[in-house]
Amino acid sequence: MNLQPLHSQGPSLSRIVTGVWRWQQLSSESVERLIKTSIDEGITSFDHADIYGDHRCEELFGAVLKNQSALRSQMQLITKCGIKFSSAKRPQTWIKHYDTSEDHITWSAENSLKMLATDHLDLLLIHRPDPLLNPHEVAEAFVKLKAAGKVLHFGVSNFTPSQFEMLQQFLPFPLVTNQIEISLSRIDSLFNGDLDLMIKHGASPMAWSPLGGGKLHFEERDWFAKATKYNASYSQLALAWLLKHPSNIFPILGTTKPERISEAAKSTDIVLDKQDWFEMLKWSTGRDVA
Repeated sequence: MNLQPLHSQGPSLSRIVTGVWRWQQLSSESVERLIKTSIDEGITSFDHADIYGDHRCEELFGAVLKNQSALRSQMQLITKCGIKFSSAKRPQTWIKHYDTSEDHITWSAENSLKMLATDHLDLLLIHRPDPLLNPHEVAEAFVKLKAAGKVLHFGVSNFTPSQFEMLQQFLPFPLVTNQIEISLSRIDSLFNGDLDLMIKHGASPMAWSPLGGGKLHFEERDWFAKATKYNASYSQLALAWLLKHPSNIFPILGTTKPERISEAAKSTDIVLDKQDWFEMLKWSTGRDVA
């Protein structure tokens, strides 16, 4: 799997991304196996957030990199910041809220560097739109982190088109992605301007929960016929459906099973016929296009 640019100014990521948000209960050996399986399959990009696993996932991942530092040069690290919630690790926080202040973004990025045992992040995202977001503060934090070489690229997650455009106006460099929920069970972004905006800005979206979090009804006989036609699994077809979109979607896996990573990697070889793509869209909407 060749690396592909998320934006013309970078970074280049594997077209499928391994997400780590469920890894907090795994042993260090299991985490290492998932990392190495991903890399062996050409999935070299890993999606984190500071809060995943009650703030444990970055640290578990970083422990592997501390012991095998050569792995870092074979991967791209993505993480997110801006959400706070009550936790034994953050006793000063008593209510879930957002914090996109300059101080918190800077602290969070530097803490992620420490947890991940790395000297730079390939991509840092604001995890959720913050109603108190001050774009001047976000820009100040981003500019300083980039100038220090601590973060190479920046983006957002779960932002509306207007929120994306607003923040972009205050930055001297591009936001390279918006990480949003996209799947056959969540098709809003095809029609609400989310993906149109990404194409307009030359930025590729990243899709969280690309298999619908168990909401896709794979038992339906239509899936069996399609899987037979393409000699593919149902989940491979669901990923191939996303990969066909011209906005250049990067799906993020959410699995703790190495075999599922290997299976997903093969979805990049599937080229869906346009009519099959629209038939799968019909399965989602229950109707033909107008």
